[in-house]
Amino acid sequence: MNLRWQLAQFFEIRWWKNYLAGRDKTGYLCWKKNYWHVFLEKSHISLPETAQILDAGCGPAGIFMILENYKTDAVDPLLEKYETDLPHFQKTDYPAVRFFSEKLEKFKSGTQYDCIFCLNAINHVANLESGFDKLVGLAKPSGTLAVSVDAHRYDFLKKIFQWIPGDVLHPHQFNLEEYQEMLTRRGCKIERTILVKREAIFDYFLIVAAKV
Repeated sequence: MNLRWQLAQFFEIRWWKNYLAGRDKTGYLCWKKNYWHVFLEKSHISLPETAQILDAGCGPAGIFMILENYKTDAVDPLLEKYETDLPHFQKTDYPAVRFFSEKLEKFKSGTQYDCIFCLNAINHVANLESGFDKLVGLAKPSGTLAVSVDAHRYDFLKKIFQWIPGDVLHPHQFNLEEYQEMLTRRGCKIERTILVKREAIFDYFLIVAAKV
């Protein structure tokens, strides 16, 4: 799995380079911030003014972009590569955010969070079980976890993708029920599941859970 994760990381930065090539920085960031505002509204997640928030697996344009009024941390193992290779991301553009360039599984912040966002990121980690352990461990009691995943719609394709890296960006291939069980097994209560986008093979879901 480590080799598969390393391959996924290589293609992740390559994907971002291709995706952002030729895109105006100001225009893209404005669009992305609006995207996150709409996403947050549709998720029905209420953030108290004093909330401490973690954007886990934040990427170069994560939800941290619109959390400047909160105490926000953001962690991603590719942050240094994003900053050197992508003109669209500079840490100095977000002075209120603390950035950590490391694996989620190894991340230590010295605090627990009222709300943890892990958006299209948990199935990118090197060790999925350790990743979920870390997410739940970092949440305060009764804290909110918002985890979005590309979930398989068909079990036979899931099995094929687990054996063959047909989806090279995502080392882990599971269905919605399996991702939900990874949270409930760790003492979380699923509050709601929102279908964000439907595609041919995957459904993109947001799972909102509370740490019990």
